[in-house]
Amino acid sequence: MESLRQLLVQLYDVRGLIEWGGTLLVCVIVFIETGLFAGFFLPGDSLLVTAGVFAGAGHLRLAWLLSLATLCAIAGDQVGYLIGRQAGESLYRRKDSRFFHKRHLQMAHEFYERYGGKTIILARFVPIIRTFCPPVAGAAKMAYFRYLFYDILGGVLWVWGMVLLGYTLGKTVPDVDKRIHYIIAVVIILSFLPAIYHAWRVRRQKPSTPLKSTEPDGN
Repeated sequence: MESLRQLLVQLYDVRGLIEWGGTLLVCVIVFIETGLFAGFFLPGDSLLVTAGVFAGAGHLRLAWLLSLATLCAIAGDQVGYLIGRQAGESLYRRKDSRFFHKRHLQMAHEFYERYGGKTIILARFVPIIRTFCPPVAGAAKMAYFRYLFYDILGGVLWVWGMVLLGYTLGKTVPDVDKRIHYIIAVVIILSFLPAIYHAWRVRRQKPSTPLKSTEPDGN
């Protein structure tokens, strides 16, 4: 447990991560968070905003950051979708482990049942949900090209929105590097609010119905 705690401390030191690994590490973390169950705890939003701040300060190339991070976000979701497509309902019978929690999968399922195809876009901005939404869409047999359209649109909106927010701060706020920890803290708090609210709503409702084999209604 101590080693896991130390790992989490290091992972949420997003400034240190970017200083050490640059654009490449940002892209790797984005891919893992969106494509593998083990990435649900990774700091996607705060990492992208901080990377944008670094780009605004001239430490990272904005064009490379935007293009590569977007590609990795889309590619990660494709992996998640394929896992769900292949595994299907067996995902819901999988036992909990350190890096897989069935309740997170169920949260994503509830989110998908409520918003349909739009979930692929909305989930990008909700930690945990964005990790488990792609396999839920795959397990629900969402039409692949429809999924791909939403996925590309959501990936562009998420990466560009977060990075350009940070880039703007890096360009306009004097000595922003001295305030970066406050920015990171605010981004982390704001990014988790939707997930906390959704979890609260789910707890108040009855347990959801089993996963359907066809895509739910939605736009």
